[in-house]
Amino acid sequence: MRLDRFISSQKAELSRNDVRDLCRKGQVTVNGTAVRKPDTRIDENSDTVSVCGETLRYRRYVYIMLNKPQGVVCATRDGLSETVLELIPSQLRRKGLFPAGRLDKDTEGFVLITDDGALAHRMLSPRSHVPKTYFVKCEKPVSPDTAERFSQGIVIDGGEKCLPAELIQGKNDHECELVLHEGKYHQVKRMFEAVGNKVVYLKRVRIGGVSLSPELPLGGCLEMLHKDVEKLLSR
Repeated sequence: MRLDRFISSQKAELSRNDVRDLCRKGQVTVNGTAVRKPDTRIDENSDTVSVCGETLRYRRYVYIMLNKPQGVVCATRDGLSETVLELIPSQLRRKGLFPAGRLDKDTEGFVLITDDGALAHRMLSPRSHVPKTYFVKCEKPVSPDTAERFSQGIVIDGGEKCLPAELIQGKNDHECELVLHEGKYHQVKRMFEAVGNKVVYLKRVRIGGVSLSPELPLGGCLEMLHKDVEKLLSR
């Protein structure tokens, strides 16, 4: 890979022109030696590249677990509200990042931020049926027959029929977890409205086989290990 392409792919704030300037100033090294030519070919998997004393670790893709707060939108840009990408710390930022899936603006919890389009497509494909688990607080107690109705595939407003979903009773009769295998618009809220209840708090706590880290504060991010990435697709 060309040196300038490698650096700009790993450092979102540096363009190839920036890399050329840094090379000219002697602030880019490969295996400890200053390199003045930005088109120098390197082995991204074995060579050690440093910029202004910072060693870069090559990552073809990044996978970031974000604990989204309320009021933040799942978009790459928005003219009115803060976006999930604005919560990513500088050390994890790079070109091409996007949220793989959406949460409502008033919903908290697990959002995957990545630049791996193929993985995101697999996760979001209706054929994959990747389970997503939500913690739900309701205005009224969750009635005993709600789990049965959800498990059969409830019909919501507009005549849409949902896929079977699993409801797990929580610590009290106002709380539960709900496991969905699809992502209709405002689906959790519409499902509970269909049984005469109202969602007052909603948080996504799990995608596939990966749970939101309990130590991750609202607005916090952590880079996921590659060994855990495939678990996102687990049923």
